[in-house]
Formats: sequence, structure tokens, C-alpha cells
Amino acid sequence: MAERLGDYLRTRREALTPEAAGLVRGGARRTPGLRREEVATLADVSADYYERLERSRAGNPSAALLAKLAEALRLSADETDHLYHLAGQPVPARPARDDAGVEDGLLFVLNSLDAVPAHVLDGLTNVVAQNALSVALFGRCADLPGYRGNMTWRWFTDPRTRACSVPAEHEEIGRGWAAELRGAVAARGHDDAASRLVAALLAASEEFARYWATNDVYRFRTTRKTFVHPVTGTLRVNCDMQLSSDGGHRLMVLRPEPGTDGAERLARLRDAHPAIR
Repeated sequence: MAERLGDYLRTRREALTPEAAGLVRGGARRTPGLRREEVATLADVSADYYERLERSRAGNPSAALLAKLAEALRLSADETDHLYHLAGQPVPARPARDDAGVEDGLLFVLNSLDAVPAHVLDGLTNVVAQNALSVALFGRCADLPGYRGNMTWRWFTDPRTRACSVPAEHEEIGRGWAAELRGAVAARGHDDAASRLVAALLAASEEFARYWATNDVYRFRTTRKTFVHPVTGTLRVNCDMQLSSDGGHRLMVLRPEPGTDGAERLARLRDAHPAIR
């Protein structure tokens, strides 16, 4: 492993030009990229130690040093993850970029789904995009002011949202949203937006406060839910989550549970909704 780490550092160093690293090239160079001592200076380590790293004689560096090396060598996110793997260190959590626009690929998939409800959530469970069947089932959620488009807020503060789910599943859903939010908040480093949302929920809902106090953490993948709608009646679905490539957004797809007539019920909803005709 140490040999592969040293070889990886060497090839990344040789691939990085002085100009790309923010250095002045200076006179003639025998190496195609940076010199070892230049990387050592950029990473704030001794040249001797860095040379031993490349020659696989220094053992595995700490996570803190790996972060400095990744910055010095201008590694991409994927290259940085690989560096940590080679050094036997856990890959650090990377803040989700839910402040960026929804990826084109994720929007393409969302807009291609016309037989099932689907919507895109950001890291704090705000709905940022919906397809027509999602609007028909839940109403307009995307891009609403304040927390009106936040799924966790809606669950704990809006009785109409709860009325869409069967009472037998209410506790499981509530615990799930609170646990999902706790994981998201930690992944974001407890930033201001996350802290404000949690504070607002704690003030607005004793039930949320009770679930939040359990310290449960859960990230949605696939869950079964039962919805009730005037047009569809009882609708049993599997809620699948698909991550964007940067982890900032997730596509939630509500596919009919196998063995049920969910597809026919959704077809009735599609036919009855003016925006979908």
C-alpha cells in the first residue's frame, strides 16, 4: 500500500506544472512537473519527509497531512478520495453542494418520468423540483417561500401533509424525517441554514423535539409508504432515493409497490389532473 501511495504522489507531482500550482517556473527543470521540495513547501512538511513518502519509507501519513498534500497537488475530489484510500485513511465527508443548481442529468430523469410521482430534494429536504404527478399528489412544493416547501417542516407543522399518509405510518415517517435531517446537518458541518431549520422545528413541534432528542441518524434509500388521495384512494409505493453525482440533491421516485394496482391508480391521477392532460 505504501508503495502505491508513493507512486501516486510522484505521478501527481510530475503532472502538476509550477504555473498551475501558483509558482514561478524559474530556470531549467529536469522534472516534468514540480520538484519534491516544492510540494513539501506547499504542504508545509519537510523535504526529507516528503521524499520518504514518495519512496515508501515514511509509513502512512495522517488525515491532516493528506488534506495538505491534496491541496498542494491540486487534486480533484475523486483524486483526493483515492489518496485517502491508498493511505488507509477514511475519506472525509464532503459538504453537500445543495446551493448549486440541480444537475442537468437529474432534471432530465425527473422530467422523463411521467408514470410515477418524483421530485428532487436538497440536503435539508427542501423540494427544489417536481414532475407533474408529484404536484398532483402533494400539491406545489418546489420553490415556495420560507419552509413551506421543506418536507420535514411540512410533516411536523402541516396537518394536510399528514392526512396524505395512513395514521399507522405516522410515527415511522416522523422519526425518519428527523433522523434524516440529523444526518444531513452533521454532513453539512452544522452550517447556518441547517441550524436555523432545526431551531425552527424544535420551536414549532414537540413531536420533532422528541424524535430529535433520540439522536437517531438515518439516510433515506428505499422505504415503503402508503398514501391516501381523493383520486387514487389508498396508494402503496416504494420511495427510492437517487443521489446526484455531487451528493447535493436527491431524486425521490415513488414507484408502485409490486403486486398492487398502484400503476392503475396513478394513471387515474394523471388523467384527472389538468396540468398533465
